[in-house]
Amino acid sequence: MKILVSIKQVLDPETDLQVDGRSGSVRAAGPAKYWMNHADEFAVEEAILIKEALPGTVVHALTVGPERAAQVLERSMGMGADRGLHLLVPEEDFLGPGTIASWIAAWAAEEKYDLILTGVMAEDDMRGQVGPMIAEWMSLPYATSVIHQELRPEENMVYVEREIEGGQRELLELKLPAVLTIQTGLNRPRYPTLSNLLRAKKQKAQVIDPRSFHPVEEREKILRFDKPRKSRVGVVLEGNAQEKAAQLLEILKRKAFL
Repeated sequence: MKILVSIKQVLDPETDLQVDGRSGSVRAAGPAKYWMNHADEFAVEEAILIKEALPGTVVHALTVGPERAAQVLERSMGMGADRGLHLLVPEEDFLGPGTIASWIAAWAAEEKYDLILTGVMAEDDMRGQVGPMIAEWMSLPYATSVIHQELRPEENMVYVEREIEGGQRELLELKLPAVLTIQTGLNRPRYPTLSNLLRAKKQKAQVIDPRSFHPVEEREKILRFDKPRKSRVGVVLEGNAQEKAAQLLEILKRKAFL
């Protein structure tokens, strides 16, 4: 079994941000702290659990980003991934999910993975598009928001349960190779071990130039970033206590609070 896990490095959500008026990009206003996208930790852990259950399984972790993104590959290898893959891009470049997915799909098609895992969503842009787009580029079956998976290699299938609206579950059987986006809470991500971290620092990630893949036209671009505008409007209630109470009740009903 050969598994690829797509991971992303994101900013600490507590970081102060500022909008660059010239480029329209968002930058850290001061010292920036980065870490692995929270949902991707569950995808890495699920791949490691499969590796432990199925002898001979190999897990590769892949990220797209600037040089600093190598940190999340070290963490993945510290958790137990066998190899790190770094699609290196300049830090200032904006990359849409279609472009990122096309690069990952191009690499995965060459390496012929049996299973591709991603986190359900990135916590910085809240999109959740890269996983399904990888599947579309490769014409593979996929399932999103997976809360349980059971590999059946003897049948070349994977049984999955995914979360849908209203707290319901959808049960699926997918033919391998397939793509799964892993929901948070599926497992409990482990801490990297010292021995694995030392191995990761010694082994280093394989750096890949995405320009070596067939060029894909960018399908979206950022026009502008704006911080949310504050729009607090106060209402002064007039009249006696009974009239004020009636006005307040009407406002609460209109705003669907009651």
